[in-house]
Amino acid sequence: MNQHIDSSARLGVEVKIGFNAIIMEDVQIGSNCLIGHNVVIHAGSIIGDNVRIDDNVIIGKKPLSSPRSIFKVPENLEPARVGSFCQIGANVVIYAQCEIGERNLIADLATIRENVKIGNLNIVGRNVSIENFVEIGDRNKFETNCYITAYSKIADYCFVAPCVATSNDNYMARDKERFNHFKGITMQSGARIGVNATILPGRTICTDGTVAAGAVVTRDVQEAAIVVGSPAKQLRIVPETQLLRNNLDK
Repeated sequence: MNQHIDSSARLGVEVKIGFNAIIMEDVQIGSNCLIGHNVVIHAGSIIGDNVRIDDNVIIGKKPLSSPRSIFKVPENLEPARVGSFCQIGANVVIYAQCEIGERNLIADLATIRENVKIGNLNIVGRNVSIENFVEIGDRNKFETNCYITAYSKIADYCFVAPCVATSNDNYMARDKERFNHFKGITMQSGARIGVNATILPGRTICTDGTVAAGAVVTRDVQEAAIVVGSPAKQLRIVPETQLLRNNLDK
């Protein structure tokens, strides 16, 4: 079947592997996994049980580093880890030193950079980009084409709508002072961001805070506040029926 499976790789029972797959040294793949065509799993990567990996996926990719970049790639990155019962769509790239928990859905064309930690039961939509040094909790939803900037922290039960843009550099790549101030966004439990909104560096969206579609968030969003406009301002409070505590069983 024109596969390359290194002799040191360890595969569980009932693992199905497609054409042209490359599984490199010391890879571990659990039982009942389905590996699609043209998949590349880099050295040392660990895949749990009952994982589906669709065509053209790359797992454990080492990041590139531009000579101009202020962040240099470490020599020894830890292997990527993908938890059991995950589903990974076609053309997804998951970098080295990325830890993904169990029962996550990662849709086609998504990219998850190095030094990212993702909990359980998240949905990462089509063409979503999650940059490096991001921490994500459980049961979040990131919809098509949204961008999560580096150094962000996202708790549990958060919602990010399509085409949301987040940022971490108020200096826009000029002035060395920027090196002291890189900071992504923070979303506390139940925070929500509407379609095509923009969140500026270092802003926090507190528990149940809600950002309306198209808003530009320049200040922190307070607990259960709904903000609208550019710059975003508080309009009203999230209705009681919409609060996270009243929807945990839904």
